[in-house]
Amino acid sequence: MKNFMILIREDASAMANMSESEAQAEIQEYVNWVEGMAKTDNYISGDPLESEGRYIGKDEVHSDGPFIESKEAITGYVLIKAENMEKALELAKGCPVYKNNGAVELRPIMKY
Repeated sequence: MKNFMILIREDASAMANMSESEAQAEIQEYVNWVEGMAKTDNYISGDPLESEGRYIGKDEVHSDGPFIESKEAITGYVLIKAENMEKALELAKGCPVYKNNGAVELRPIMKY
């Protein structure tokens, strides 16, 4: 089994404009997705990310978050394990982010 990171990318402004009930419904969809992966022993961990952050170069902070210069933001991550990239892709396709025109970035974690 290999480990993979799913980076969840969403429209940060759309998320900020959700009602409380819409936000809770979306959270429940993520809980259901994660619980499904946990039942098959593919889930490792994951968390949502706060909007505050810094974009840092070698010698300076280039930008303070939230990153309003970009419509899309990384709003969370999920660590999973799968036999290969194709199996990880199948798991990533279940992410609720697609309902709101979001996307994920699926990356294998290098072991050295």
